[in-house]
Amino acid sequence: MSRWAGAASVLLLAACAPEQPSPGAVVGGTPPAQAMADEGGDWHVALPEHAPGRFGFGTPATEDRVALWDIDVKPDGEGLPPGSGSVAEGQAVYELHCLQCHGPTGTEGPNDRLVSPGPWEQWPTGRTVGGYWPYATTLYDYTRRAMPQTTPGTLSDDDVYAVVAYVLHLGGLVPADAVMDAASLAAVEMPYRDRFVPDNRTGGPEIR
Repeated sequence: MSRWAGAASVLLLAACAPEQPSPGAVVGGTPPAQAMADEGGDWHVALPEHAPGRFGFGTPATEDRVALWDIDVKPDGEGLPPGSGSVAEGQAVYELHCLQCHGPTGTEGPNDRLVSPGPWEQWPTGRTVGGYWPYATTLYDYTRRAMPQTTPGTLSDDDVYAVVAYVLHLGGLVPADAVMDAASLAAVEMPYRDRFVPDNRTGGPEIR
């Protein structure tokens, strides 16, 4: 290619290139959001002047809506709802909603094992219910909040009590005729509760 042909190609490409907007320019009639830092160094984005005061999505956080999420259960059982469920009832719930992920006996998977293969001396053999959870009430809280994995929140309170009873029975923690309710579940002594030590260290950075 000759020198003049190369120069002509450069000029042609420059002519065809889209014009780049200058900083702060209005593109398509919409001024860009401006980022700025306040006195504390936190960054905020200022919306364009024509932005609405409210965007009109979401719903008010009514007491009834908040109650749907305010279902946490403390280690001592505070927060457990009324109701009950037996080991036998829990087996039916487990086979319908849990078996496909945790296996017939809670050890096969493909998801997390629920039942420990045996006792451990120094370190837990896995994150199973009996070998890694210090409080049985946590099992109720987690099951009601997050299980079944594909349809969480669909089990009734009685169903959760029942399947918790069955899982505890699979781990050898309650007998076959056990019935779990707010009182009996909180009374279950998990085998390694005393092996868990609260992290009460001080002196390092405090995270809020």
